[in-house]
Amino acid sequence: MKTFDESLAEFMQEPEFRREWEALEPEFQIIRGIMEGREANHFTQEQLAAATGINQANISRLENGTANPSLRTLKRLAEGMGMKLQISFVPVAAE
Repeated sequence: MKTFDESLAEFMQEPEFRREWEALEPEFQIIRGIMEGREANHFTQEQLAAATGINQANISRLENGTANPSLRTLKRLAEGMGMKLQISFVPVAAE
């Protein structure tokens, strides 16, 4: 059985898939950041909700990618996890 990374590497060879995947990368980074930060603090979604004042159902929607957080929400999440929010712009690599 293939691992996720092996399957992804195969799909990334298809230009259309690669474009779509790369277009969604910022969203994936936000989702991953929230989940990894919560797990690093050993927080459940309910505990993170209590620490941030953000409803647990909204945290769930953020983690499953069905909600688009505002900058203010991201700051509240970072603060609730004892972290600092960092956003950066990076040059696009020439193809």
